[in-house]
Amino acid sequence: MSGKGELLRLVALGHAESRAELARHSGLAPSSVSLRVEELIEAGLLQEEGSGLSTGGRRPRRLKLAPNAGLLAVADLGSHHARLGLVDLAGTPLAVVEHPCDIGAGAAATLDWLAGRLTELVAAGGAGLPVRGVGVGVPGPVDPAGGTVISPSRMPGWNEYPVAAHMARRFDVPVLVENDANLMAAGEHLAWPGCDNLMVLKVGTGIGCGIIAGGRLHRGRGAAGDISHVRVRADRSVMCSCGHSDCLEAYASGAALMAALAGQGIEIGHPADIAALAADGVPQATNLVRGAGRLIGDVLTALVNFFNPDAVVIGGSLSAAEQLIAAVRGAVYERCLPLATRDLKIDVTRAGPNAAILGAGSLLRDIVLSGDWIEEAAARP
Repeated sequence: MSGKGELLRLVALGHAESRAELARHSGLAPSSVSLRVEELIEAGLLQEEGSGLSTGGRRPRRLKLAPNAGLLAVADLGSHHARLGLVDLAGTPLAVVEHPCDIGAGAAATLDWLAGRLTELVAAGGAGLPVRGVGVGVPGPVDPAGGTVISPSRMPGWNEYPVAAHMARRFDVPVLVENDANLMAAGEHLAWPGCDNLMVLKVGTGIGCGIIAGGRLHRGRGAAGDISHVRVRADRSVMCSCGHSDCLEAYASGAALMAALAGQGIEIGHPADIAALAADGVPQATNLVRGAGRLIGDVLTALVNFFNPDAVVIGGSLSAAEQLIAAVRGAVYERCLPLATRDLKIDVTRAGPNAAILGAGSLLRDIVLSGDWIEEAAARP
């Protein structure tokens, strides 16, 4: 990482807000820090304002990212919708919109559509700021090194498609491609201070799980946290979209519950409608949601004992169903070791529907602030 990029990153992450703190955290000489800071200010990437706390001498001027330093364009693709956002380099959302989206149209068509919508969003809400990076979340396993989707069960035409390269051609900036549950986990981590070991479930059309271990997103080799295809015990055998039978997703996902309701004569259009029906006391929906919660809780029992997280966080459209959350809690607290559950929190999302947007902004910022463009932008004439 360049010296200027490291200093910009320390300010962006809130680790330093004065030249003295930058020198302490970076290990650079104060004179070197001062020179680089001046170059970053002249380039419009940093600015000074107000005064910090004095440690015995003159009160230092506070450093912060300049508002015009740039923005990040990010998207969370779902099976039937896409949530798009603009995030500044400090991680603050500037604009968020949602569009209907069908990933079944294939990778190239969907990504071309997405690029068009992001371009429109930048034009409408970007205030003329330069786009420094693009982030895309997808509901399937991702090869973190190549930016490709690997063997997705609900994304026909996406297997091994070069998503990162496709978007880089459209925007000519660094591109992050990540699993949607991983992005949600990164976003939730920001909302759970002091909790550096999290399991974050996304229960919507499908089921996913992101893992924060030791304060960092744990990807493994791309499939870490994929609990959707853990085999469960049930009264009947059901084929899953992955080709195997009796996967958790085949029984407890929003898609599975919608199909079960349709079999009972109740047609709905979105998994969120299931939570609404359960809240209204519709017995078919209530029973299905409770059963799904118990199955999810059964799978989590082994994982909580194994990983021993600080919290299990549940998001996605089905997280609004109180019966599902209660059933998950009941299964985990009843069957896990007392030491594993003594301080364990099981709760719904704190970051809300923007969790993946916040997570994408956080992960993408680390990539962008490591780029050579900072050195070039801050070079003296």
